[in-house]
Amino acid sequence: MVRMDMEMTAWRSLRSAASAGGDRRPFGPATLRRIGRFARPHRPKLVLFLLLSTVTAALAVATPVLAGSVVDAIVGGERVQTVVALAVLIAVLAVAEAALGLAGRWLSARIGEGLILDLRTAVYDHIQRMPIAFFTRTRTGALVSRLGNDVIGAQRAFSSTLPGVVGNLVTLVLTLAVMVRLSWQITALALVLLPVFVLPARLMGARLARLEREAAACNAAMNTQMTERFSAPGATLIKLFGRPERESAEFAARARRVADIGVRTAMVQTTFITALTLVSTLALALVYGLGGFYALRGALDAGAVVTLALLLTRLYAPLTALAGARVEVMGALVGFERIFEVLDLEPLITERPDARAVPAGPVSVEFDRVSFGYPPADRISLASLEEVAALDARGGERVLHQVSFRAEPGQMVALVGSSGAGKSTIAQLVPRLYDVDEGAVRLSGVDVRELTFESIRQTVGMVTQDGHLFHTTIRENLLLARPDATEEELWEALRRARLHKLVAGLPDGLDTVVGERGYRLSGGQRQRLTIARLLLARPQVVILDEATAHLDSTSEAAVQEALAEALHGRTAIVIAHRLSTIRAADQILVVEGGRIVERGTHEELLAAGGRYKELHDTQFEQSAPAAA
Repeated sequence: MVRMDMEMTAWRSLRSAASAGGDRRPFGPATLRRIGRFARPHRPKLVLFLLLSTVTAALAVATPVLAGSVVDAIVGGERVQTVVALAVLIAVLAVAEAALGLAGRWLSARIGEGLILDLRTAVYDHIQRMPIAFFTRTRTGALVSRLGNDVIGAQRAFSSTLPGVVGNLVTLVLTLAVMVRLSWQITALALVLLPVFVLPARLMGARLARLEREAAACNAAMNTQMTERFSAPGATLIKLFGRPERESAEFAARARRVADIGVRTAMVQTTFITALTLVSTLALALVYGLGGFYALRGALDAGAVVTLALLLTRLYAPLTALAGARVEVMGALVGFERIFEVLDLEPLITERPDARAVPAGPVSVEFDRVSFGYPPADRISLASLEEVAALDARGGERVLHQVSFRAEPGQMVALVGSSGAGKSTIAQLVPRLYDVDEGAVRLSGVDVRELTFESIRQTVGMVTQDGHLFHTTIRENLLLARPDATEEELWEALRRARLHKLVAGLPDGLDTVVGERGYRLSGGQRQRLTIARLLLARPQVVILDEATAHLDSTSEAAVQEALAEALHGRTAIVIAHRLSTIRAADQILVVEGGRIVERGTHEELLAAGGRYKELHDTQFEQSAPAAA
């Protein structure tokens, strides 16, 4: 039993020492105050948890004392009732310690999971408010890590580190007090041997920490390869261009490295535990030897020797843990700092306190001398989220210059021009994915910055060229637009999008899972499903950002039919790659270099002989041989 306790102490020592390899960045009072605000709702449970930890630590010290009293009672020839009473008391304390341990574990879980819930929801809600530019720069894996590893690391500060420090302090003080009262000489010997116990823990712990970091890096590389290769686009790319033998060899090399590190880690741990268990056993031998010597000379009771031996295991564990407590606290608080780092990124687009809804009735769209430049990286991102040493200093250059036009209710305005001319940027300003730098974008005469987010979402619908879908069912992808839509409304939207026959023919119908990014559907089917989602939302303004750019002629024809349904009676802004699709537009705007260089109907622009005619002639000259 004593040997088992020593091994447990050795394992705790190694874990504590290994944490010394973590991040030791300093933290300030402001961080502590913010942590306090997150902890405030859990304060009653936290106080009770600390109280239970204190009582449990006291009971842990009381048991060895009672065990020594049992030995003294037996040696002294006390009555059987006395020995039985002491044994019963030990059993009662054991039951009480177990019960308090369960209660403490329940409280620890409630506090820890509650804190994780609060932190994750706070970070998730904050990230949802970030501009699109934030997501275009940030590595998704690094962002997800803040909601995973860093949140759990922060949780340790309350569920493990703080209670551990309190419990270890109480245990240490009570243990030392009892041991000194029984024999200061043996207590001094135990403390002299402490460096022999602690120093190997620090040295081996640092080595173990390096191995763990190396293993984490190798695992990350291996997981990255799997994530990229196991996605639908990645698997397609590998099958088209990759060599299976090379892929297998590369993965095997990384997996082999992880396995080698695992073997080295196991040997470091086993060697350390064996050495410290040996040191602990030698320390016990010295206690029994010196204690036995004093007992035989009448200077110490036999029960005191047993008590000292049992207390020895409860002395090394808290001393070693407290020696690394600062590192543990720092490591746990690093999680908070990394979370606060994200929360401190101010969203560039916010809703005014006095924001109002889009005025009722038909909706017009107006651009009034709009100039815009994408925000620089330091306003929207973090180097740690982009996994770079320093943020890109570029950004802020104007990409739109004095853009003005108006789409009356029910009109279609088409945007054409070269790639990178600014057409998609114009489209993204209408639903307020970005805010203008100069001028104004208005819906029914009201600046979008004065409108509520909810009313903009209800008014403006957008279909992009990639037709993004979530990895869930057709039903769930449609309900994203209107969660309260009925079954009949879902099928009506699919019918109008020319997709109802396809969905009806699927084995699971609306409950068919579309796969990652909708890759179980063809490109045309994905686009028609996004159009069905748009129709279900019933927006008054529709934005189409090259919705048919990458489709074949058959798919394009089906999508065009669906788009005709989507545009009917609505104000529309259409970005077109194929000029044949926007001939009937009420107004065509030719965008080059972030400026509107021409405007008019299809016939007017052709007659003008400018940039639009150049684009038109070039496109139809390229398509003529194919038609022939």
